[in-house]
Amino acid sequence: MSSSPQNQDQKLDQKQDRDRDQKREGKEGKEVKNEKMKKEKQEEKESFNYFIYNPTTREFMGRTASSWGRILLFYLIFYGFLAGMFSFTMWVMLLTLDDNVPRHQDRVANPGLVIRPHAAEISFNRSDPTNYNQYIQQLHELLQRYNDSIQKRHDLCLVGEYTEQDEEPIKKVCQFKRSALRQCSGLFDTSFGYADGKPCVIIKMNRQRVCLQVIGLKPQGDPFINCTAKGDRPLQIQYFPSEGRLDKMFFPYYGKKAHPDYVQPLVAVKLFLTKDNLNVEQTVECKVQGSDLRNDDDRDKFQGRVTFRVKVTE
Repeated sequence: MSSSPQNQDQKLDQKQDRDRDQKREGKEGKEVKNEKMKKEKQEEKESFNYFIYNPTTREFMGRTASSWGRILLFYLIFYGFLAGMFSFTMWVMLLTLDDNVPRHQDRVANPGLVIRPHAAEISFNRSDPTNYNQYIQQLHELLQRYNDSIQKRHDLCLVGEYTEQDEEPIKKVCQFKRSALRQCSGLFDTSFGYADGKPCVIIKMNRQRVCLQVIGLKPQGDPFINCTAKGDRPLQIQYFPSEGRLDKMFFPYYGKKAHPDYVQPLVAVKLFLTKDNLNVEQTVECKVQGSDLRNDDDRDKFQGRVTFRVKVTE
C-alpha cells in the first residue's frame, strides 16, 4: 500500500528541518570552539606577560630586583675568583720559564739537515734561465745575511773551539762570510753554477722545517758534511768551506733573544755533473759525520741527514 503525496511532503519537510538543525548546531559548536581557543590564547599571552613583569609583585622574570641583585653579585664574585686563579697560575708558570732556553727540548735533541734551494727535486734545463731562476733567487735570499759587509761587524772567534758565553746577557756572533763559500757564494758566479749545469746546493743544520738550531747544542768531535751519490754513476762533489766542516766556534746557540744576530754555519756542495750525468736523475744523500750527532734514525729521515734528487737537461 503506497503512501499518499501529502505524507511524502511531510516527511520531506521534516528531513529538511533536521538538516537545518544539524547545520545550526555545527555552526554554533564551531563558534563555541573558536571562542574557547581565543580565550586560551589570551590567557597564555597574559600569563607570559605576567612572567616577564608582574606589576602586582614587581617581579621581572620571576625574581624581584633584590633577588636579581644577589644572584648577579654571586656570579660576579664567582667568575672573578676563577679569573684571578687562572691569572695567578699563569703568572707562576711564566716565572719558571727562561726567555732564552725552552723548558723541554727532548723532541729536538738532535738537529736535522735542510737544503737550499728548498726542493726535494732540483730539476732544470741549463739552457733556459727561466727553469732555474727560482733556485738562484732562493740562494741569494738565504745569503743576504752572510754578506761580508754585514759579517765584518761580528767577532773573529777561535777556530775549532766552542764559543761559550753563558754569563753574557747579549751573546757575540762569530763571523761567517759569504765569500767563504767561494764558487757557491754567488759573488763570482751569480747563477751558482746552474747556467753551466754544475749546480750548488747549500746545506744547513736545522730541525726539519723549524728555522732554529738546537739551543745549547755542542756537538762532540769535528762535525762535517759528507754527500754521496746513490746509484751506479759516480759524481764529483766539492765542498765549501773545505771538507764541508761545521766549525765548533758556531756552537752553542743561545736562542733568538740572547743571540739575535746569530747566523748558522753553512756548507755549500757543488755538483760537477758530466755529460754522462745529464738527462739522468741523480739521488744525493748528505749526512753530518765526525761527531756524536745521529744520522741513522729510520723513523726520522731528516735527523742528521737529507736526501734530494737532481736532474739537469740540455
